[in-house]
Amino acid sequence: MPESKVRKQAKSKQQHTSSVEDAELRSERQRLSGAQRNWVPWVFIPVGLLGVLWMVVYNLAGNSIGFMQSLGDWNVAIGLGLIVASFSLMTLWK
Repeated sequence: MPESKVRKQAKSKQQHTSSVEDAELRSERQRLSGAQRNWVPWVFIPVGLLGVLWMVVYNLAGNSIGFMQSLGDWNVAIGLGLIVASFSLMTLWK
């Protein structure tokens, strides 16, 4: 049985309002998501460089630096931990 004109009009109005609401929600989500992730490169780059720098300093002058000498092999864990943290932070960047 064919649909009446009233039902067709109601259906088209409902689709139109839902598409407008979807577009508004999408634009709001894009506005918020873009602004929330600007801090990520400013954090993961220094954290990664700090990890690499920690490993280089430990390997070159670890015996001369008192606190690094007392940490012993934990210096490797600290350096690799910083590098892994940097890579995990990188996944947040959009």
